[in-house]
Amino acid sequence: MSSKVIVTTTINGEEFEFLCEPRQSLLEVLRDVLGFTGAKEGCNNGNCGACNVLLDGVLVNSCLVLGVEAEGRTIETIEGMAAGGRLHPLQQKFLEHAALQCGVCTPGFLLAAKALLDHNPDPTEAEVRHWLAGNLCRCTGYDKIIRAVLDAADAV
Repeated sequence: MSSKVIVTTTINGEEFEFLCEPRQSLLEVLRDVLGFTGAKEGCNNGNCGACNVLLDGVLVNSCLVLGVEAEGRTIETIEGMAAGGRLHPLQQKFLEHAALQCGVCTPGFLLAAKALLDHNPDPTEAEVRHWLAGNLCRCTGYDKIIRAVLDAADAV
């Protein structure tokens, strides 16, 4: 039996300290220990993007990162995307373009799109499609998502 490790991290601008087992994924810690349920468990092997978070500003599949790796780092989850009661422009454009249906993949797409626009505020359609290729959706057919991201880029 492994002993738990104390981890201190910043999530959505707030400092957290938690205990986790060395083998627990960041996804498990976020959902089961800290109550951040926006990241979804889809494939649990890094292929679907449903669990995307930003770790020190870099898009990662939280199912592939260990919770202990969050020590001293900064995490942004979907819960931190809206600010001051206002939706992030990407969230607003997803609504306007009906770029979501069941919602399982939506948080991962939104964080992937945010990472893209933080990196490249004026992407081409091909760049958006390439950047979002790590996210799977079974409902929307992707076109509405691509249009929402391109529209958000114009609005930001």
